[in-house]
Amino acid sequence: METYLNPSRFIDSDHPAVVEFAEKHRGSSADSGDQAVSLYYAVREAVRYNPYTFSRDPNTLNASFALAAGQSYCVPKATLLAACARHCGIAARIGLADVRNHLSTPRLIALLKSDVFAMHGYTELYLNGRWVKATPAFNQQLCELFDVPPLAFDGINDSVFHAFNRQGQRSMEYVVDHGQFADVPEDFFFAHLEKCYPHLFGEQMPSLLGDMQGDLSRP
Repeated sequence: METYLNPSRFIDSDHPAVVEFAEKHRGSSADSGDQAVSLYYAVREAVRYNPYTFSRDPNTLNASFALAAGQSYCVPKATLLAACARHCGIAARIGLADVRNHLSTPRLIALLKSDVFAMHGYTELYLNGRWVKATPAFNQQLCELFDVPPLAFDGINDSVFHAFNRQGQRSMEYVVDHGQFADVPEDFFFAHLEKCYPHLFGEQMPSLLGDMQGDLSRP
């Protein structure tokens, strides 16, 4: 389990800003499950979800980068939760999956040329003798915009995207499970994204999609 407890390139749990954030939000309980729940909600709300922050720069996958930016997409938010957990002595790793977003906006579909979000990232935490999934991607304000209940996490049950919104419309569908990793597998991660979205890796595209973002109220 040491691999899942030590700092790594992207899960930089020893970064001073990550350490400070984890200490601030781990809560007063000595129970690791309670701490994990407290950290989950802190990461979910402290870093606003913004898919247009995707960058081909690997450094933007760092937990500390997401924390400093204050907005990010699912993978850096997952590395941030994993980093906070590791600092608190909770084994943590990254899970990756391709998901189909049935409520994706026309603007985002036009950008991706697909309704599939490749390499969606979530966190797995080792609590009470088993791995538990936690998905801190969507902050509460964003969920309210799309009428999807914000994901809760109790440290016992898996917390994964809702299949339907409050109106019974199809929301998220898990298409491909890529498995779990001790850190973001950089080469595999970017190679799969380039395969799915080759147009985003052309020379004419900015390295940071945020360079071309507009109104973020409807990501």
